[in-house]
Amino acid sequence: MKPFAELKIVFFGTPDFAVASLAALVAEKFDVVAVVTAPDKPAGRGLQMHSTPVKVFADQHQIPVLQPAKLKAPEFIDTLSQLNADLHIVVAFRMLPVLVWDMPPMGTINVHGSLLPQYRGAAPINWAIIHGAQETGVTTFKLKHEIDTGNILLRKKIAILPEDNAGSIHDKLMQAGAQLLLETVRALAANTLTELPQDSIDEPLVHAPKIFKEDMRIHWDRDGQSILNLIRGLAPYPAAFAILDAKNIKVYDAYVEQADLSVAIGDYETDHKTYLRFASKDAWVYIKELQQEGKKRMDIEAFLRGFRSSKTI
Repeated sequence: MKPFAELKIVFFGTPDFAVASLAALVAEKFDVVAVVTAPDKPAGRGLQMHSTPVKVFADQHQIPVLQPAKLKAPEFIDTLSQLNADLHIVVAFRMLPVLVWDMPPMGTINVHGSLLPQYRGAAPINWAIIHGAQETGVTTFKLKHEIDTGNILLRKKIAILPEDNAGSIHDKLMQAGAQLLLETVRALAANTLTELPQDSIDEPLVHAPKIFKEDMRIHWDRDGQSILNLIRGLAPYPAAFAILDAKNIKVYDAYVEQADLSVAIGDYETDHKTYLRFASKDAWVYIKELQQEGKKRMDIEAFLRGFRSSKTI
């Protein structure tokens, strides 16, 4: 194997989560010969063209950027092969075709935001919190045909605290993933890693598919803790939602108070000043932060100052 300082790396990534890993490689003087990211796209009121966070970082550090619309396009494959990379690294990018991930002699490694084989899929951070997991982590693994199923290289655990939500766990895993990636590349270069097939880990699998709108809806007939986990697991984005007086509200923060309820499940109470609470299967769910259709996100006291309802206690 080559010394790690001599490895030629092509980095594939798009969002902020990937920038942390790319920044770690650059800070450690790895030879990132190119970055592959999504094409620029229009955004905002003026629909001006915006670059991905990975492209912005690459441009700031004079790293060549490739933005193929199609990953199987002959011109992209030709350009990629001419880079003669030893290793491809993928962090928060779309699925690669075989001729891309099988191109470099050292293969392609991916940083995934869960402790594989658990939470394979597009939304591992969200689903871990929604399911009430008390820990998660990051995994580096070798890409193969089936998504998120390649041999594990290294894993690092991270506790999910009661006050955590998807946003805070995202940030923790972003940094942990960057450091784990450095450890992985160094160990690969030194030929000191033993690959672990995922099917050798004997435990029931929990998957992490893409989040759809129906997954985001709060069902008040569930227990309070499950509802709280849903809210935490979708905050700050895409956010759980409920119906309040025939209008959608996004719920960003809440807390639960166990109680024997005398009102119907899904009903709500408010003092119009300090609290808005919904009846679940076994508890009151108190809303702390929310956003009503057509309005800005606000804490409950600010919301109630402008809220009009006939309900009271």
